[in-house]
Order: sequence, then C-alpha cells, then structure tokens
Amino acid sequence: MKTHCTRLFVSCAFLVCFAAPAEAVPYSKAVQQACKGDYHRFCNEYGLESAALRVCMDKAGHRLSKGCVNALIQAGEVAQGEVARRKKLGH
Repeated sequence: MKTHCTRLFVSCAFLVCFAAPAEAVPYSKAVQQACKGDYHRFCNEYGLESAALRVCMDKAGHRLSKGCVNALIQAGEVAQGEVARRKKLGH
C-alpha cells in the first residue's frame, strides 16, 4: 500500500511539473529540437502548444530519450531531482 501511495504521489508531482498554466506556454526551441523524435513516437496527436501534450509527455516520461529529458531539465520544464526520483521508482 505504501509503495502504491508513493508512486501515485510521485506521478502527481511530476504531472504538476509538466502541467501548463491556464495559458499553454510553448516548449522552447531547444526542447522542440531535442524531443522531436519523442514527440512523433509518443504524442504526435497533440498540438505543440497544448496542455494535453505536456500530459502526454509526462506519461511517456520513462520512455523519453536522454537528450529530450536533459533538454526538459535545462528548460526548467522538470526538475533534475524529480527525474532521479522517477528513475529510482522505475517510472
């Protein structure tokens, strides 16, 4: 039960990191370039400036390429600590 609650909490925390404000802020050019393949592989049905894309990228988080994850960290889209926690949990 504790593990399930921890996973749920971490998933929710990561979602908050990726969640867009009421007005969707577009990903930076660096993130768009680094995550282009990941976008086409996992989330191409969502618009580039949509909140739904951020949710999709969150769900695909554990499958995203290292380059994409690094670009997301550099852009402040997700915290390095959150990525480390998710890796540790296998997410």
